[in-house]
Amino acid sequence: MFLTNRAFRWAGPLAVTILAAVLRLWNLGSPHSLVFDETFYVKDAWTLFNHGYESTWPDQADTLFAAGQTHIFLTAPSFVVHPPLGKWLIALGMAAFGPDSSWGWRIMTALIGVLAVVLLMLIAKRLLGSTLLAVIAGFLFAIDGNAIVMSRVALLDNYVMFFALLGFGAVLLDRDWHAGRLAARVARERDAGRDPGWGPALWWRPWLLAAGLAFGLTSSVKWSGFYFLAAFGVYLVVVDALARRRAGIPFWWSAALLKQAPATFLLTVPIAVATYLVAWTGWFVTAGGYYRDWASSPGAAWTGALAWVPGTVQSFWHYQVAAYTYHVGLSTPHPYQANPLTWLFMIRPTSMYYRGSSLGENGCGTGTCSEAITGIANPLIWWAATAAIFYLVYRLARYREWRVGLILMGLVAGYLPWLMYLNRTVFQFYTITFEPYLLLGLTFVIGVILRLAPTDAAPAAASGDVTDAAVTDASLTDAAPPGAAAPDAAPAQARWLVLAFLIAATVVSAFFYPLWTGTQTSLQYWQLHIWLPGWR
Repeated sequence: MFLTNRAFRWAGPLAVTILAAVLRLWNLGSPHSLVFDETFYVKDAWTLFNHGYESTWPDQADTLFAAGQTHIFLTAPSFVVHPPLGKWLIALGMAAFGPDSSWGWRIMTALIGVLAVVLLMLIAKRLLGSTLLAVIAGFLFAIDGNAIVMSRVALLDNYVMFFALLGFGAVLLDRDWHAGRLAARVARERDAGRDPGWGPALWWRPWLLAAGLAFGLTSSVKWSGFYFLAAFGVYLVVVDALARRRAGIPFWWSAALLKQAPATFLLTVPIAVATYLVAWTGWFVTAGGYYRDWASSPGAAWTGALAWVPGTVQSFWHYQVAAYTYHVGLSTPHPYQANPLTWLFMIRPTSMYYRGSSLGENGCGTGTCSEAITGIANPLIWWAATAAIFYLVYRLARYREWRVGLILMGLVAGYLPWLMYLNRTVFQFYTITFEPYLLLGLTFVIGVILRLAPTDAAPAAASGDVTDAAVTDASLTDAAPPGAAAPDAAPAQARWLVLAFLIAATVVSAFFYPLWTGTQTSLQYWQLHIWLPGWR
């Protein structure tokens, strides 16, 4: 059923990329109004582009802005609590197409969404070794509603997702780089008759530098990016410890913690922090930013041992503390807030835009019409991915497969920190930051069903396509699951099951697509999508 040939290796990913682009770019400028939190980020992006810092706007600014009055911003600084990088990227589209173009203020977010689909396919190919599974992962991401909506509104979370996924890919590439060089260094020491001791500290790890840069970019959009840096920092220490154990180093855990971990820290954290500071260049080089001259106000400057710190640095630190205080204390009730405990089950998706019309109004041709943008994922894909993640938790405990562990670490970084803020005002659409790992988990399970999923039973080829045979890699433990048979051995029922799932997911996406894009429908059609009470 699943024929693979040389043409499919490029035609499959290309078709998925085109599909993702069409679903994200079609009618992107509609509605021509600021949707949900675009009221903050679009206007902030435009003042950032003009002033170098975010400034305030007069009353009724949203209506005036949408009407083309885009230069009515004031010079007084505005207190914003997210770093500037995402808004700089939004501003690029506005500069290219004009600030009065709703296409212009959304285009960069849409392009990032398309690139994320391509990136996920590249990661899936590297991780799972199969073009077919990579195409399936990209296809699910391309047609999912959460990904489509977050690519069609000028919010920041799509950028967080993309840069974090870049960092995830860099960590994946570093894994082979690190393991191979560590084993070779230890082998050389033994061949020379020397005791390798704790093993070497590997300093030249370019993919770790790339990961630090990527996670720094993530944090320069939203502070939640630092959770990815911290989580994968811990992951890298654990991976190094296990690699040293496989190499036969007696004190492998203390070696990883005391010898390699400091090097890993210096390869990732400084570049991440530097990237974050560079993102604030506009604030540093201008004089009008919020709290820019805080240290100059009477009684504000630090005294004692810290009196030597430049006033600009003191003011910047004060700003960061104020933003952090705001973040952890945000508990303003919102009708569409969603407790993080419910995110995996999609109980309360976010309504970002809704306009009802009567017959003859706004082109309505029926009794009552609706135009909605609802941040709801494809239910079939989302719930299947959630089930897959619970299965992977079991599978990790049972077989300790490194691929499963890496996928789950992406979920840990993007999801678990939010469980510390159960009383904070948060929304379902924040899940876009960890959706790629949900889909990687689902794709892995599909690979298990098709007997394409690689196991940890034996070494795998460093590169190449694996669609006609299973791939394997060096084991972290002696435990390995069954199922490494060639895909030809997969039962026909399994292949039909996967095909049926993909077709059903496509049909569900087509059914929901109008509610993801603000397309006008009848009120009755909109009501057909209220599958749970919280979706209203």
